[in-house]
Amino acid sequence: MHREVLTVIGVGGMGQAIARRLGPARTVLLADNNDATLGSVARSLAADGYAVESQQVDVASRDSVHALAELAASLGTVTQLAHTAGLSPVQASADAILAVDLLGVALVLQEFGDVIAPGGAGVVIASMAGHLVPAFTAEQEKALAHGPPEELLRLDFVSKVTDSHFAYPIAKQANHIRVRAASTYWGSRGARINSISPGIISTPMGQQELDSQVGDGMRAMIAMSGTGRIGTPDDIAAATAFLLGPDATFITGTDLLVDGGVTAALKAGSR
Repeated sequence: MHREVLTVIGVGGMGQAIARRLGPARTVLLADNNDATLGSVARSLAADGYAVESQQVDVASRDSVHALAELAASLGTVTQLAHTAGLSPVQASADAILAVDLLGVALVLQEFGDVIAPGGAGVVIASMAGHLVPAFTAEQEKALAHGPPEELLRLDFVSKVTDSHFAYPIAKQANHIRVRAASTYWGSRGARINSISPGIISTPMGQQELDSQVGDGMRAMIAMSGTGRIGTPDDIAAATAFLLGPDATFITGTDLLVDGGVTAALKAGSR
């Protein structure tokens, strides 16, 4: 049977929630760098009746991402992409974060922009952190928006970053920029692309951050937010379903903050 294809890159908490919410009646192509985790999630979804395919991917490698996009296209009509793969400051060095979170997103946007079907849509999971650092200059933004993916890590203002806690937010702000730029190419194919900036979400990655030295600050941000709670993977899956679905056909090239009001509270200042 010919099915539409949903590709989910990164099978952590958010990726799994997105696959379960959007996967019925589609072929779900799962991709992750961790082969053991990938196999476990694929088996779990298949046992629950989903039509699942899987492939290991290194998002920092063009050849690897290209092979994944080719596989997706061979499985059917590629109508939905959810790119959730990423590394956080507690997990990796600055170099690794920039390779996965910055270069990886640029490669996925380009390679899947070549196979996305008319009427299709994609979502990149960025972070509220991208909204909480100073904006790039116009010249820097132009380089991040339009430079060839492989040159991004060689940009002077990127290559000098050595602190993982700084690498993460600048990579995520770069995601916002790259998605905006990619929207015209995706649009030329009749497709849409947006990003979502989650706040503090209860995933294994989020719990690692909460257990780290910045955990108290994160809990303080949750307490001051409008919702006063930590987010769930299902919160992100719901936002993704909206942006990938028929009610968002006039939305492309933008970022949706799904952070429970943390960014709003921080920018409004104390009451």
